[in-house]
Amino acid sequence: MSSTACLRLPFLPARTRSCSSRSHRAPRASSIKCCAADANAGSVSISSASRGGVGAVGADGLVGPPAPVPDSPAPAPASRDLHWLPRPLTSADLMEAGGEGLKVAYQGCPGAYSEAAAKKAYPNCQTVPCEHFDTAFKAVENWLADRAVLPLENSLGGSIHRNFDLLLRHRLHIVGEVRLAVRHCLLANPGVKIENLRSAMSHPQALAQCEYTLTEFGIEHREAVDDTAGAAKFVAEQMLQDTGAIASLLAAEIYGLNILAQNIQDDKDNVTRFMMLAREPIIPRTDKPFKTSIVFSLEEGPGQLFKALGVFALREINLTKIESRPHKKRPLRTADNNSTPLKHFDYLFYMDLEASMADPKTQNALGNLKEFATFLRVLGSYPTDVSEA
Repeated sequence: MSSTACLRLPFLPARTRSCSSRSHRAPRASSIKCCAADANAGSVSISSASRGGVGAVGADGLVGPPAPVPDSPAPAPASRDLHWLPRPLTSADLMEAGGEGLKVAYQGCPGAYSEAAAKKAYPNCQTVPCEHFDTAFKAVENWLADRAVLPLENSLGGSIHRNFDLLLRHRLHIVGEVRLAVRHCLLANPGVKIENLRSAMSHPQALAQCEYTLTEFGIEHREAVDDTAGAAKFVAEQMLQDTGAIASLLAAEIYGLNILAQNIQDDKDNVTRFMMLAREPIIPRTDKPFKTSIVFSLEEGPGQLFKALGVFALREINLTKIESRPHKKRPLRTADNNSTPLKHFDYLFYMDLEASMADPKTQNALGNLKEFATFLRVLGSYPTDVSEA
């Protein structure tokens, strides 16, 4: 019998009371104990009651109250400080700070910038390449990976809207951020020179970020693919002689390509911000810089967004990002204007706060926002990346 099974006792009929003049015998009190052993060795034992049991039988045949049993004095704690108690073991304790034992999903082929970001976030992790962003989300949800590191915004190309939409579709939590400096390189097969190239292949954003430099090189044709490392892989596999790839130094090493030029991006300050995703949120703190990401929607009307921003301004909470996206589940909203029905887009607002959910003023601000917001969700409260990109 397992310790959680319901214990059932057999029905025992009551013994017929005798009318003889013999004195009544008091029943012996018993207690039932379930032994919480393993399922195969479970047992039930019956023992005489000792503490708080049935008292002795008096001359009148009635059972008296139980005799008091003195409790053994418990040792008094030496101090009221409970910090000496052991902390419960968590899954984070089973893995080193560098990500030892973690499987981290990213989008792209080996050598992608996302893999470099995953290695920066978790230096000793095992990276798991995924074909699409949605695949990386599902890999974590289905326990095929422990974390996912995906791009959220770029200093030149702006936000990656696909991942904003996926944050709402899935139930993962942002547990950290990492910033990575993007250093584009022009790669080609051995023996190929820049003057031999007629086309450049890479991710659309990478091509746009190197547009001016490619024109200076005399490379006029552009070919867009899913990711930078995929472009390097294709050029190497097909042994292309007139096409180069824009990718990372790591991609050149993996696929055996020559580096014809480094740092070819038009703007040298090219930084991508990645989010670190997990199935469970982390416990926010106040002893280090934290950031909190939220998404919410509002009723239609003048001053609604101003009112939402006010709940943070009144509490001196700084905002580092705000962006609106059409609400996919409610794309249009009907409003009356002088008896003429008008249709407007219904928007979601994504916002980053320089604040921790452990701070009472952050909790109060979100509580105030929830009073008039039609929808509110905290995407994560996590440490701010203060390292150099």
